[in-house]
Amino acid sequence: MKIEDVINSTFKNTTHKALVNIRYTSNFLTQRQNLFMKNYDLTMPQFNILRILRGAKKALAVNVVKDRMIEKSPNTTRLMDKLIEKGLINRMRCSDDRRIVFVEIAEKGLETLLHIDGQIVENDIFNVNLTEEESLLLSDLLDKLRG
Repeated sequence: MKIEDVINSTFKNTTHKALVNIRYTSNFLTQRQNLFMKNYDLTMPQFNILRILRGAKKALAVNVVKDRMIEKSPNTTRLMDKLIEKGLINRMRCSDDRRIVFVEIAEKGLETLLHIDGQIVENDIFNVNLTEEESLLLSDLLDKLRG
């Protein structure tokens, strides 16, 4: 369905239409992903933290995790606290500088991600009706948009 039909609106120009469409589509995808993550008692930012830590394969300083997050959030520490409570990540202080805090993914976090990865494939959660070529073009255009 076309964006002008979905929100019953007209646009100043094609750039305005594209930007509104990006925002609308972002919210659409976020709602879909949040609904999926609810099955695991996780938010998308928490999932993002787990994936960052899994990819790092080592403990990272909290500030490094914050810098790598897709959605920058002022409450990243609170998100990490929730993951610690769930036993999905571990936190430790730097022995050289007590102000620096490191986090690493716990075994339970790795197991959770493995299960989620399987469900994503099985449920086709990221199927967005785009071909490989269209996905590549869209990604390139979004990169260009950000400059």
